[in-house]
Amino acid sequence: MARLGAHVSVAGGTHLAFERGRAIGCDALQIFVKNASRWKGKALSTDEIAAFRDEHAASGWPVIAHASYLINLGSPDEALQVKSVAALVDELERCDTLGVPGLVLHPGAHMGEGVEAGIDRVARALDRTAELLPEARARVLLENTAGQGSTLGSDFEELGAILARVDDPARLAVCFDSCHAFVAGYDLRDEDGYAAAFDALEGAVGLELLAAVHLNDAQQGLGSRRDRHATILAGEIGSDFFARIVHDDRFADLPMVLETPLGDDGLGHQRDLTTLRGL
Repeated sequence: MARLGAHVSVAGGTHLAFERGRAIGCDALQIFVKNASRWKGKALSTDEIAAFRDEHAASGWPVIAHASYLINLGSPDEALQVKSVAALVDELERCDTLGVPGLVLHPGAHMGEGVEAGIDRVARALDRTAELLPEARARVLLENTAGQGSTLGSDFEELGAILARVDDPARLAVCFDSCHAFVAGYDLRDEDGYAAAFDALEGAVGLELLAAVHLNDAQQGLGSRRDRHATILAGEIGSDFFARIVHDDRFADLPMVLETPLGDDGLGHQRDLTTLRGL
């Protein structure tokens, strides 16, 4: 079975994510490496870095980070572009400092300028990031999106186009989000649809570049383009998809993390992990 986990809080220190993960049954983690709602974050202390690295090594878990939602590499606003690149550089540096190998990033939104212009801006911004961090080890994991508004990446071909246009594609990989794929129009509910979706990802990107998975059910229907995550088996995708993917040998070593609702008691991820392991 896959390495299953969840996005967990790093309140009080990034190293505390492992304790929280153990409490709910994780064997993989996703974290923020800074406050996701701010452009600048508090510096990581030497003690915190050492504690995180010790906990990570002891756990043996795959760990990924998720970038701030403020970042928009596709924006035509030059000031926002500059801030976004600076924020991405900061988060990749934090990942390297902590030893986190991948940073999940929404490609961005073209803000009415068109898909082609947006894709080109994202590629050039990723090139600028690479120039500023020539020795970076953490890869940017481009996440497929739900397709709301002018967001890029709801079609796997758009992710492939970004990869094709950057100067150094080896610094990039992808993260597959099940809710986003479903509401963007990839019907994951039966065996044929599952195969077709991953064939499309293979054709556009290559499955060797799939580095992480977000396991989220969808509140809204197929093709709705509404990014609303649901508790596992309480949404529109259905049990067959989740049973298939957690037992798909191609993805057995990938971190598969939940971003589902926590519920009033805060135990939603624990229940979802139990559900997934029971499929």
